[in-house]
Amino acid sequence: MSIFKKTIFSVLASLLIIGNVYASDKIKIGTEGAYPPWNSKDASGKLIGFEVELAWSLCRYMGKQCEIVEQDWDGMIPALIMRKFDAIMAGMSITAERQKAISFSQGYADEVAQLAVMKGSSLEGMDTPSGINLSLGGSDVNKALKTLTGALAGKTVCVQTATIHQNFLDSGDVGKVNVRTYKTQDEVNLDLAAGRCDAALAAAVAFTDYADKSGKPVVLVGPTFSGGAFGNGVGVGIRQDDTELLKAFNRAIDKARKNGDISRIATKWFGFDASM
Repeated sequence: MSIFKKTIFSVLASLLIIGNVYASDKIKIGTEGAYPPWNSKDASGKLIGFEVELAWSLCRYMGKQCEIVEQDWDGMIPALIMRKFDAIMAGMSITAERQKAISFSQGYADEVAQLAVMKGSSLEGMDTPSGINLSLGGSDVNKALKTLTGALAGKTVCVQTATIHQNFLDSGDVGKVNVRTYKTQDEVNLDLAAGRCDAALAAAVAFTDYADKSGKPVVLVGPTFSGGAFGNGVGVGIRQDDTELLKAFNRAIDKARKNGDISRIATKWFGFDASM
């Protein structure tokens, strides 16, 4: 083989490896580490949570070494695209808007959203249908949105920035709401408890986890939401050109679901089976 052909072969091989991370022995996974019980850190700073444990399980099924790294939520997708890591497992719901920038695996867990208030709030006891899937439409959805529009008028609702929860509040589906955004869910929880929010919106388990650990009288109100602006479950975010890695994660999720791993890990961290 000539030197020229050897050079061309080397360049093409290098590009193939760069363009397809699955050729590597190690997969780097980004998570926030600040959205318990999905992902968080223990007292020593070690990353823990449902998705951290699930990530290790999926890596075993793929037969790959994995490294889990911390990344601020609002820079999660840009960091993936810039190849700071190879996949996202950070409570990220699968939405059409996000799919314009990245690909998603099949969903591995449901993330129902709900409003939270402090005990004694005037918003307690709202009479709304439960289990609202915005994608289905219908009278129950209309009734729930109408009730929330009246209840939240003039109220301040706190939410983590760049989330499906902020998108929903900004959509106008529940009228004009004073939306206050925060960098992390922990900051949302603290300001809700301090009375600087009339209500907050996030994954229901994020509030129950905070209430259990803090002892604060946080109360979930209104319906649980899914579908529509809230997406179609939580999946692994992957760059659009990493098709082999996407297939590998989907196969691993299938195996983890079939073997009961996702159900077991979800029950451990959420207290119920949130697997899809």
